Amino acid sequence: MNRGIVVNSVAALALGICCCAAPTCAQTAKDVVGTWTMVANVTEQDGKKTEPFGTNPKGIMVLDGSGHYVVVSMRATLPKFASNNRVAGTPEENAGVVQGSITHFGTYSVNEADKTLVFKIENSTFANWNGAEQKRPFTLTGDELTYTIPTSSVGGTARVVWKRVK
Repeated sequence: MNRGIVVNSVAALALGICCCAAPTCAQTAKDVVGTWTMVANVTEQDGKKTEPFGTNPKGIMVLDGSGHYVVVSMRATLPKFASNNRVAGTPEENAGVVQGSITHFGTYSVNEADKTLVFKIENSTFANWNGAEQKRPFTLTGDELTYTIPTSSVGGTARVVWKRVK
């Protein structure tokens, strides 16, 4: 067998193993498409860490192949409304829902050069984000996607962890 072919084949195989065996090498728009469930959401402000959606947060993020997305985040223990009518909640019930949830949707892209998800927020239940563009540094390791929200809706920064739905 030609020694050059063997050397080139071994080099190509080694390069392929080095580049593709690392679980964080997948960082493209195609790699993030799918449905994700929230694992954790931790906010840090002035050195203090909090979990705005509790220790068992609920959430879903859908990133479709055409560049549209939706994110829903909430506490597992949102209050039920005694009136059984969502527009007739008490001030306490309304506050519990608003403080324990956030949703936004719009379009997204992936900046592969700086490894950021870029959300162009069309609308949000936190209206201050409507029309905003947010760059969120991310890593993708296997079926776990983690990103940082530089300016969280509750102040400080947030680290959010998602797991791919299979």
